[in-house]
Amino acid sequence: MAAAIATILLKGAAYYFTGSVGLLSDALESLVNLAGALMAFAMLTVAARPADEEHAFGHNKAEYFSSGVEGALILLAAIGIIITALPRLISPAPLQKLGTGLFLALGASLINGAVAMILLRAGRRFGSIVLEADARHLLTDVWTSLGVLAGIAAVALTGWLRFDAIVALLVAAHIVRSGLHIVTESIHGLMDTALPEEEVAAIRGILQKYEADGIVFHALKTRRAGVRRFATLHVLVPGHWSVHRGHLLLEEMEQKLRAALPNLSVLTHLESLEDMASFDDEGHDR
Repeated sequence: MAAAIATILLKGAAYYFTGSVGLLSDALESLVNLAGALMAFAMLTVAARPADEEHAFGHNKAEYFSSGVEGALILLAAIGIIITALPRLISPAPLQKLGTGLFLALGASLINGAVAMILLRAGRRFGSIVLEADARHLLTDVWTSLGVLAGIAAVALTGWLRFDAIVALLVAAHIVRSGLHIVTESIHGLMDTALPEEEVAAIRGILQKYEADGIVFHALKTRRAGVRRFATLHVLVPGHWSVHRGHLLLEEMEQKLRAALPNLSVLTHLESLEDMASFDDEGHDR
């Protein structure tokens, strides 16, 4: 949040000195950064709450609301940039004090780049979609800022004023792509999309080691909610096993799965290999 406020002031000052719509588009995106950071802070606070009677699976999905709102704000910022840049494309205006503007904008980009790397490391460490979305957004902001600076430099070198508006429109297009990606990720989380293929493959790899001993598995279901992963499956064992032996197998299996995938909650259902009813629910729903 502090970085967003600093970059708004720097980029706003750069626009004030130069009159560049490219720099104005950059400043507008920083406003989105601030709104996104405020929303992320609020939703991470909610997501950190422990499970309770009304939310037995925790509050982790709150993260998806944050990233979804941030994606929507990015798209709104892109619309604002387009509305601002189109008139300048038709009727270009001269730019002023380019050196001062470039210096201020470069300082803002350095701040965003440093914060983005911190957020990206934290997002990967904690498995947080909010922190990763914020980091990707800030990295996008850095690249678009460099594009704006290149456009202003091109104006200074060539004298062709429309370069400024063209770069602003390119920035808007890039922002739209970033916003759509973040919104799509949020929708996938809210729709209980399965874990990534490599994570499902890791689960199946562990289960296959037990299949060599005659144990059968089916109805594997996975999903993710923020930092939490969830998996349910049916485990079929010989009918003559005692409840105690079956329980020990499930405990061992669940422990290995949780060790392979951090923050994984596993629910297993024990069934008999000899009972044909056990195979009536091989699908995901009875």
